[in-house]
Amino acid sequence: MERPNAWKKYDEQTLLAVEEAAKNYKAYLDAGKTERECAAEAIRLAKEAGYTDLKEAIAAGREVKPGDKLYYLHMGKAVMLFHMGKQPLENGLNIIGAHIDSPRIDVKQNPFYEDNDIAYADTHYYGGVKKYQWVARALALHGVVAKKDGTLVNIVIGEDDDDPVVGISDLLIHLSQEQMQKKASEVITGEGLDIMLAGRPLTDSDDEKEPVKAMLLKILKEKYDLDEEDMLSAEIEAVPAGKARDYGLDRSMILGYGHDDRVCAYAEITAMMKLPAVPEYTCCCLLADKEEIGSVGATGMRAHYFENAVAELLALTGKESDLILRRALANSRMLSCDVSAGFDPLFASAFEKKNAAFLGRGVCYNKFTGSRGKSGSNDANAEYLGRLRKIMDDHNVSWQTAELGKVDLGGGGTIAYICALYGMEVVDSGVAVLSMHAPEEIISKADLYEAIQAYAAFMVDMGK
Repeated sequence: MERPNAWKKYDEQTLLAVEEAAKNYKAYLDAGKTERECAAEAIRLAKEAGYTDLKEAIAAGREVKPGDKLYYLHMGKAVMLFHMGKQPLENGLNIIGAHIDSPRIDVKQNPFYEDNDIAYADTHYYGGVKKYQWVARALALHGVVAKKDGTLVNIVIGEDDDDPVVGISDLLIHLSQEQMQKKASEVITGEGLDIMLAGRPLTDSDDEKEPVKAMLLKILKEKYDLDEEDMLSAEIEAVPAGKARDYGLDRSMILGYGHDDRVCAYAEITAMMKLPAVPEYTCCCLLADKEEIGSVGATGMRAHYFENAVAELLALTGKESDLILRRALANSRMLSCDVSAGFDPLFASAFEKKNAAFLGRGVCYNKFTGSRGKSGSNDANAEYLGRLRKIMDDHNVSWQTAELGKVDLGGGGTIAYICALYGMEVVDSGVAVLSMHAPEEIISKADLYEAIQAYAAFMVDMGK
């Protein structure tokens, strides 16, 4: 039961819309290489579309009514957009949720050292990565440093054409006989992912032991007014340098860092902007942090900020009640929007082809994720999938079903099972990706476009 390729149905006008979505998405990727930057860009786009700050409404005790559009930024790393609908909140929300963190290399809190005339930064990789993919490539540094006086210093080095880049060196092939005998997981170790930052000594330095490190610290002081101790309260991430690019001679794909899961995040934000002035049900775009490491911490989906925000909305509609809050969450309907593994003909043995996702065939629906015997999975019910099928077909959305590779080979999870704890209906929905979790990943422009259409259709029609 093969699903048709979405490209085949497009007329010239639709092709222009596909390219416009791709152009805007690439700009979003370039502007948001960290979860903080993605959140800030989401807020910027929301404000342009007329969203106002929910926190200000809470402080003013302002009544919230149908048609109101509100955003909530949580600790700079998680975002919620709410478009209030006609139905009372206790009848449930239509929710589309993605994550905006991506695998990367984090700089440690006490990072700097010098070894044989080279200054390095110690690192700790974040999320599931093939460590060998991160060496011998240009990296940029993004993040913030929080100084003791409360000042936040934003860091972006390596993105402008005139900027220097940094990176992690690899062993030359001529001396790699022993290295090449190792398993791929051992070729590069976690402690071997140290970033080269400088190689010139500060000639007038009093530090004769580490003059190159002294040069590095001088640069940080002059450019950012930072001392070495300031790194104790810093969040600096090393990410691939450079912009997202069209991929393939036909320009049908996009190569970029962070498609997982920023492609779904962008599709959600864009879909929110396509809603009618007053939707039937309140619609929510939820962008969470920390999914790549288990949705933990104060900004991960396991925290209660989404639940708290809905409680605040209830209070501003005059229906503050724990019972009504529970009803609102249990009656909600959700798409957990996360990418799926695209079928790769070069690695066909990892997939069960009849149940794989293919680039260009539209948005994916994963009834279940997890690993092996569906461990750690949300397994959506058949009735919910049946309603989704109708909505997608009614709106002429190209869609497909998928699972994450062969049953006993591996697996993965999303935020779906966490949101399902409220009793709401949830299914995973996303875009097929090649080279997932690599420093640069590949998606189809058609799948991005179909995801936008799918998420908009879901929010308009689900629950009717």
